[in-house]
Amino acid sequence: MELYLYLALFAPLAGSLFAALFGASPRIKIAGIVPSFLLFVSFLSSTVLLSYILSGGEAVHVEMMTWMATGNLYIPFGFVVDQVSVTMMMVVTLVSTVVHIYSIGYMDHDKGFNRFFSYLSAFVFSMMVLVMSDNFAGLFIGWEGVGLCSWLLIGFWYHKESATWAANEAFIMNRIADLGMLIGIFLVYWNTGTLQYNQAFAAMPNLDKEILTWMGIFLFIGAMGKSAQFPLHTWLADAMEGPTPVSALIHAATMVTAGVYLVVRANPLFDLIPNVGLFIASLGAFVALFAASMALVNRDMKRIIAYSTLSQLGYMFVAAGLGAYWVALFHLMAHAFFKALLFLGAGNVMHAMHDELDPFKMGGLRKAMKWTFIMMTLASVALAGIYPFAGFFSKDLILEVAFVENHYIIYSVLLFTAGLTAFYSFRLVALIFHGEERYKLFGIHPHEAYKFMLIAMSPLLILAVIAGSMKMTYFEMIVNLLPNHEYHIHSHLTFWIMTIGTQLFVIAAIAFAYKKYANSNVKVPDGTSKIENCLYYKVLSNQYYIPYAYEEYLVKPYRELSSVLWRHVDMKVVDATVDGIANIIYTTGEKTRDMQSGNLSTMLKWMVAGTVGLLSLAVVFGLAVRYSGEIKLFLSGLGVQ
Repeated sequence: MELYLYLALFAPLAGSLFAALFGASPRIKIAGIVPSFLLFVSFLSSTVLLSYILSGGEAVHVEMMTWMATGNLYIPFGFVVDQVSVTMMMVVTLVSTVVHIYSIGYMDHDKGFNRFFSYLSAFVFSMMVLVMSDNFAGLFIGWEGVGLCSWLLIGFWYHKESATWAANEAFIMNRIADLGMLIGIFLVYWNTGTLQYNQAFAAMPNLDKEILTWMGIFLFIGAMGKSAQFPLHTWLADAMEGPTPVSALIHAATMVTAGVYLVVRANPLFDLIPNVGLFIASLGAFVALFAASMALVNRDMKRIIAYSTLSQLGYMFVAAGLGAYWVALFHLMAHAFFKALLFLGAGNVMHAMHDELDPFKMGGLRKAMKWTFIMMTLASVALAGIYPFAGFFSKDLILEVAFVENHYIIYSVLLFTAGLTAFYSFRLVALIFHGEERYKLFGIHPHEAYKFMLIAMSPLLILAVIAGSMKMTYFEMIVNLLPNHEYHIHSHLTFWIMTIGTQLFVIAAIAFAYKKYANSNVKVPDGTSKIENCLYYKVLSNQYYIPYAYEEYLVKPYRELSSVLWRHVDMKVVDATVDGIANIIYTTGEKTRDMQSGNLSTMLKWMVAGTVGLLSLAVVFGLAVRYSGEIKLFLSGLGVQ
């Protein structure tokens, strides 16, 4: 099994290096085909490992080599394939393979085609290192690798100022959170003496609860940054400046799910600190509602889907915070399939609409884009949680967890959010595919995506439909590692009332969205309608003015402080000191360059002056030695010790 582990891990790296060979060359299809094939090899290897684990095989654990060994610190390049990591490996490699194949068509005419595939495969390799490492240090390497590659991919079109700004925002926001994670990792090592998962977790029950609490808090701060939890959430929507396949990869299966993976992987720690877990769950419920509310009025297709991702991450953190780690991981897996499908469908629409993102400028596209319409509609049904799609099983489980654990406020918030999710999802579908063909007003002639792109998307469509039926098989596998908790509402009547009630609520939200936005009366908002001037509309469309507050009260003061320090400290003190020393040396050199003039008379003068100087020093030194006793006596008389 070790061979398959290495293939799954290093095939994406090989693809990245191969594409990098053509980085400065004109676009060449092989730079996309080979990395895509190698990603498929990684997926097949992960599938073999999954089959092995499902059949009852032991975790596959390898140590390639020693990375650090000094004193009591020992960190190997070690990797493990167990029930948790193999789940993430399957999700990452499957979605990445689809995205790679899709990108061959999507990026077909882009000058940076070769460079794009090098970055994309490097991103996948970093994520594989993150999820397969057997220690916190290896996880952190992958963690930072994902951050670097996200910066490269979000800012891929670096000639656009908005893209570079978004890339920098994502990078800096994550660096803030990563400082917290580093402190958490230092606390783990300081108190357990190791960074290996199994050894560190085994030592934690013997530690003081206060220490464990701080460990959990700081590790979760790192998770907040990667998974864009409030207040470190603003980068997620802005990251839509990158190419759409990047959005599908980052927001469905890789970077943003890393925070959830960290909490699930560190479950022995969070089980010991339930108060921190309750905070995680409460924050997750808030973020779920917070993000869904912003999606209600947004007019950017990709941002609406991004806010949906943020909202669903909130659901995952609710499950993880309440100790239902396998439920969080199950929703992560199901969500990856239908969310990647939504993003790739949005990419098809963007290509057809000449990169237009405002759904109010679309309408009636189901005639020209039948297959994209079907895929995005079914993905939205799964996202809304309609039976029997994947989203129903995973999201319904999270609602059951909140109810069974008696967190009725969290349950109510998540239930209300489910209705909002259904509404904004089908608001988007209705505006894009139904109603009047508003795109004709803008002289656009839409067309369907390449057939191979649609075929590449089909596995995601199938899994978005059937993944929920794998719940019990997945449960039987995952509880061999994670806490074995099944969540059932004991009263059958209560269960059926909740389930049917939730379904009716969601269906009503869908019907309302269609009634409001799927007709021919929809017009492109121009800022004059009554609803656009409502207070709640302005608040939601401006993201609760949080980006404005960050800009006004954090960024601008910091910029001003930096400017003052630059002018008065850097220029007048630091630079002046350095320049002063340089000027003294330069002036001294100018004054003494006559010594090397080659003029015999001048050189004799300097020689005599040097001789006199040396003799004078010798006389002074000799007198000081000769009369040192008298000098000490004289100085003591003056009170000098």
